[in-house]
Amino acid sequence: MRLFCFCLVLVCPLVGHAEEARKVSCRFVGCAGTRPPSPLINTFEKGLEVSCTIPVNTFSEPVVCLAKANVITFVSADDRKPLASASIPEHVKAAILVFVPVPTPTDLVTWRVHVIEDTTKNFPDGGAFIANFYKQDVRCVLGTSTLILKSGTDHGFARPEKRDAFNMAPVIFQFQQNDAWRTTSETLLRFVPGMRYLIYSYLDPASGRPRIATFQDFMPVAPTPPPRR
Repeated sequence: MRLFCFCLVLVCPLVGHAEEARKVSCRFVGCAGTRPPSPLINTFEKGLEVSCTIPVNTFSEPVVCLAKANVITFVSADDRKPLASASIPEHVKAAILVFVPVPTPTDLVTWRVHVIEDTTKNFPDGGAFIANFYKQDVRCVLGTSTLILKSGTDHGFARPEKRDAFNMAPVIFQFQQNDAWRTTSETLLRFVPGMRYLIYSYLDPASGRPRIATFQDFMPVAPTPPPRR
């Protein structure tokens, strides 16, 4: 009996420690207009590491990362210095991580990571997910839908109902400047089943001006989780 109890004392901490690792399917993209981050490693503990490459202007392949206390930690693969961390809500099992350089890097943070849950609610088939990473309000028009996004907010748009003969619809972005709105981007995008867009506004670190980044995605999305009861 004593031997059994002694074994439990040894095993239970290990089991509890292992249960802290939560798997999250991640795809990465670097902020447009910037250099991609150096190769990263998602660190969890000794022996549990995941190599990550952050492309720019395209999505990476899915990578299963490990979250501890709902946080994914990244260090440089070269010198093991901390570069970024991503807070993952407990219910999120699949996410898109957008890496944006911080204006003033520190010894602990070089990149800010925006976490977008990868579900059909956020990314409707043939639609778009729009996020505002800019410091002020942004007004966006997608087809016949108009929405003002506060800084740090986002919204998923269904496939526009009104499209031309080529399945194209207008997409317009306006940035708030004092009491006026200035059009920054006005274009036509093609909306077809099996394809979706990630579109976000951000501050271009090189010019200091607001910009719009648009990414096409053909990956299948994870199903929207059922509501909790």
